[in-house]
Amino acid sequence: MTQRTSQQNRALHKYFELLAEAFNESSLTVQLVLKEKIELDWQPSMVKELLWRPAQQALLEKQSTTELDKVEDITTVYEHLNRHIAQKFHIHVPFPSMEPDYKDTAPLHHEHQAKLKR
Repeated sequence: MTQRTSQQNRALHKYFELLAEAFNESSLTVQLVLKEKIELDWQPSMVKELLWRPAQQALLEKQSTTELDKVEDITTVYEHLNRHIAQKFHIHVPFPSMEPDYKDTAPLHHEHQAKLKR
């Protein structure tokens, strides 16, 4: 990664200043602005950290996905999460299955992360 230029840094901080002034002129306090949530698109890391991990911790008391049993734990978390999402949002995403040669074509975690950064 390349670091931002001094001109970009000045512009960024100028934006912070101008936005703060605009909020103050409009009588929008910090509390009013922050209670409004920012609309964000989902990323795989957000699904993991905001949905999967809290369900995993509540159901299994395991902090890391590396601690999960190969089948039983993953199935438990998936079934609870899938049921919740289906009931609340009418979305069902089947758990990926192992198709022939899947291990040869499935993206590795570090490859997937690199792809997301592009």
